[in-house]
Amino acid sequence: MTHMKFKKIVVAGGGSLGSQIAYQIAYSGLEVVIEDVNATAIAAVKQRLATCDQIYAQEKNATPAVIFDTNERISFATDLETAVEDADLIIEALPEVVAVKAAFYADLAKVAPTRAIFATSAATMVPSQFATVTGRPTQFLAIHFMTHIWENELVEVMGHAGTDAAVVQHVCHFIRQIGLVPITVKKKHPGYVLSAMLWPFVTTALTLWAHDIADPQAIDRAWMMATGASMGPFGILDEIGLRQVYHTLLATSREPGKGYLVDVAHKLKHELLDQQKFGQESQQGFYSYPMPAFTSAEFLTAR
Repeated sequence: MTHMKFKKIVVAGGGSLGSQIAYQIAYSGLEVVIEDVNATAIAAVKQRLATCDQIYAQEKNATPAVIFDTNERISFATDLETAVEDADLIIEALPEVVAVKAAFYADLAKVAPTRAIFATSAATMVPSQFATVTGRPTQFLAIHFMTHIWENELVEVMGHAGTDAAVVQHVCHFIRQIGLVPITVKKKHPGYVLSAMLWPFVTTALTLWAHDIADPQAIDRAWMMATGASMGPFGILDEIGLRQVYHTLLATSREPGKGYLVDVAHKLKHELLDQQKFGQESQQGFYSYPMPAFTSAEFLTAR
């Protein structure tokens, strides 16, 4: 198969993940436009990109020249029609709210080039929820990036029943082109692959904590000592972001047999969120950052 060549990529939404997606694309040598709602939002995006500069210099040994060239390939827009002109691929990285995403796709369908592929980076939704409103269901799919893209290279690609198989292949080729590893999800599945395995793991840990069976450090220590993992479930939760975890707990609690998670969500809100402890993003969560206790040599050896 001759793969479609993506020359211009647009990332709609420059939040934490959107900024990381755009930076990785630019770092890999491609032109990218970050579209966001207004100048204030764009200013915040630029701050996030400056953090990426530091991270890529430290974690990937990117030279000042490489960092400069990366930033030269990033441009910004607050007008959607202007942003998507001549775009080949548009990646939506907006908040996990159905109405917000649906409204965006309705607007996007009116102004995007007919050849453009649309992709949602949604973590908790499936592409079939938005396929119709995109106006081009055969050219629409989900590309689920992991946060901390520079170290978590896995990308889950999931179409819906109407996605053209060639579009999936083009997108997988693009993901490899930007230095990441695509995993194809063959059927629509909430939670994709990784989260489908990870979520029961972290909710079990949260339930042990909520029921006062053991404290977070003890639970993490047990997991890390038994498996050799570099962090336990509460370190992972801090990395995900505790606000997202809270909303996902509430959503999951509506599923049959999962009502007990309401109490877990309430404890998380009362003991952490209400204290402005959101995880790594706020430097405080179950651990304190940038040097959480589980990274110290004593964490696993303390008697």
